[in-house]
Amino acid sequence: MKHPRRRFLQSATLAAGAFACDPEAEALAAQGPGRVSGEIVTPSGAELLPTLALGSHRLTRLIIGSNPIHGYSHFNRLFSQHMTEWATTERVTGILRDCEQSGLNTWQFSHHPRAMADLAAHRAAGGRMQWILLSHSDIENDHKLIAEVVKHKPIGIVHHGGSAERKRRDGKLGLVRDFLKSVRDSGVMVGLSTHDPRLLEQVESENWDVDFYMTAIYHLTRSPEEYTKLLGTRPLGEVYLPEDPPRMFAAIRKTRRTCLCYKVLAAGRLTDSPQQIDRAFQSVFDSIKPNDGIIVGMYPRYSDQVRDNAARARRILAAKITA
Repeated sequence: MKHPRRRFLQSATLAAGAFACDPEAEALAAQGPGRVSGEIVTPSGAELLPTLALGSHRLTRLIIGSNPIHGYSHFNRLFSQHMTEWATTERVTGILRDCEQSGLNTWQFSHHPRAMADLAAHRAAGGRMQWILLSHSDIENDHKLIAEVVKHKPIGIVHHGGSAERKRRDGKLGLVRDFLKSVRDSGVMVGLSTHDPRLLEQVESENWDVDFYMTAIYHLTRSPEEYTKLLGTRPLGEVYLPEDPPRMFAAIRKTRRTCLCYKVLAAGRLTDSPQQIDRAFQSVFDSIKPNDGIIVGMYPRYSDQVRDNAARARRILAAKITA
């Protein structure tokens, strides 16, 4: 198997080549989101969804994630394979184009070669989605890779939540802080992801040098001992407890920093009807701060999830403004 650094550098070379082959796309990418007469619009001219401020950036409060299109189904290996076989780079660029046309301006994805190649293809096609990178073990273990990522102008780089929580249990949070410092030194915004409201509360109380959080509303990363104490055993697969979201929401509302919430639909477990999705979106937007947002993975193989979710977020947020 290729060394992670070698795999990533090959992908970075591919991405750089894709930008270089289309100077117009490179210039567009450097400009950031379009503006007309002071009103923020997407590159396609569509009106943006409501936005939040993150440093000097404006992010739509609905952000597209990448788990479904990059094979993280959170169900099993076969479903993950089903997703990745369909989500070719051509289809991914189409999904991102649909996002821009529907009023989204930000994409969050995990650090691996396929995602960087998809970003390059999106830019080469004239796409201008802003993006946030979530770390993986290769970049956490080799901070030199941060500089390779920064060349492609992310808004920020986020330390992975499950990894941070394992390090917390092992007494190695210093490694997380070292990574965050390397991100700070790179000049982009610094983020920390977590599924555990206790880690969020600790980081806030200790005033870590971070700009924003990614916050899972379900605590999927409990240790086997915690599950046994809570449920009497460690269930098979991922566990989504309905008691978890209120705990995370309470922690989110106490933070001074912007939170980008994920697992809004419990990794697809809350998608049996449009009404169920409505309730999930409504619950999160009702429970977080006005400058927080949500990250939702989309898999528009069987329905137009991008336009449906954009319309849903627009409707819910408009009602909150007029209420």
